[in-house]
Amino acid sequence: MAPNSARVPALMLQGTGSDVGKSLLCAGLCRAYRRRGIAVAPFKPQNMSNNAAVTADGGEIGRAQALQARAAGLAPTTDMNPVLLKPASDVGAQVVVQGKVMRNADARAYHILKPTLMAPVLESFERLSAGAELIVAEGAGSPAEVNLREGDIANMGFALAAEVPVVLVGDIDRGGVIAAITGTHALLEERERTLLKAYIVNKFRGDVSLFAGGAETITARTGLACLGIVPFFDGARHLPQEDAMSLDAHESAAGRAIKIAVPRLSRIANFDDLDPLAAEDDVTVEIVPAGKALPGDVDVILLPGTKATLADLAHLRAQGWDIDIAAHVRRGGAVIGLCGGYQMLGRTVHDPDGIEGKAGEAAGLGLLDVETVIGRAKTLAEVTGVEIATAAPVAGFEMHMGETTGPDRARPWLKLDGDRDEGAVSADGLVRGSYLHGIFAADAFRHAFLARFRPDREAGLDFGPRVAAALDALADHLETHLDLEALLEIARARGSG
Repeated sequence: MAPNSARVPALMLQGTGSDVGKSLLCAGLCRAYRRRGIAVAPFKPQNMSNNAAVTADGGEIGRAQALQARAAGLAPTTDMNPVLLKPASDVGAQVVVQGKVMRNADARAYHILKPTLMAPVLESFERLSAGAELIVAEGAGSPAEVNLREGDIANMGFALAAEVPVVLVGDIDRGGVIAAITGTHALLEERERTLLKAYIVNKFRGDVSLFAGGAETITARTGLACLGIVPFFDGARHLPQEDAMSLDAHESAAGRAIKIAVPRLSRIANFDDLDPLAAEDDVTVEIVPAGKALPGDVDVILLPGTKATLADLAHLRAQGWDIDIAAHVRRGGAVIGLCGGYQMLGRTVHDPDGIEGKAGEAAGLGLLDVETVIGRAKTLAEVTGVEIATAAPVAGFEMHMGETTGPDRARPWLKLDGDRDEGAVSADGLVRGSYLHGIFAADAFRHAFLARFRPDREAGLDFGPRVAAALDALADHLETHLDLEALLEIARARGSG
């Protein structure tokens, strides 16, 4: 990209590894600069996640970029995350480019494909820049992964092509942050180091003054300035998470009134559907790992979305969870299935073309009289509607590649977009399924749903305002612990050419 004196100010946070907190820091920076009256937009050239959001322009992007857009006061668009990889197996992923499915690719095939994706990445970056005064970009993984450097679009490859300055983020909570930052710096090529302007130490616990010597060592070895040592932000638990590692934070809370068990599927997707439930003070959401039985004393078993329905059906049966679910229903317990979880509840799942993996079919759990055929067309849509039984409003998005039909569809769970029936309910009312993601974020619906298990329950929290308050608290946190003026100067130096 040729230098341009009119370039929009931009900076990119790259990490010493995955899960160092880049996404959260970018969200906080978007909120903080937005509050200063700056038209800021988030950008991530390449993301890998099965937690995705539907955009207003009819595509999909990583959930983290949707949260960052919310922090910036924007509706999410596909240009904010032009390349999204959605893992469907240990070696392969669905490749989504500018919001639309391009193809499935294993790691070797994607390595060959990757260089061709720089053009749409830069196109999206330029288009996004046209309506912004500041771009806060996020890298993926680490720029020091030299084996992946060829054709890189996620970190320094993009930063070099777009001439975007970089700030490195290290995670002190995992240990070894001095080696991580200095080692990353050492592994970069000289032309990459010219873009590296400063570093941030994230997730600090304890007395920050005790790290003064560590910061001096990093600066002495790299020449980089430290722009902040950010203490661990406890309020992150109130924000939607993108990484499946965050599921480990969902712990059982003894004494809470309503218990929900969620089997941890091997290709779990859009698990932030669980966040509004877990946020309620009187609800326990227990993520049950492989090898452990589903608890027998829960009110609800919730089957979440998955990127590979047939593979996760086999995984579910291998854990004996199908037996636990059947026993739960015999006891009069409720079962909810969302998207892939909904497909599993039916009689049969067919994948004749191998869209999600190896072609084939498998018997479902047989708790709903429906069957699903997974096809090549992908449904992506934001929708609104009501729950038929309570008239409680719902809103969310559909994101699936299957069509579900059968007798229990005659008992729909929801009415969407005015007159469209959605989902299915079993004859006894114990089992329900739907393709609607984000359904539990609707406060009136969630409160009505939980009241089925505790009729005397008082209305719970308002989830949307809670997320907004958490974003404001995050922005306050970064205002206190980061040099936001220095970060802005780095970004503006790019804009001045």
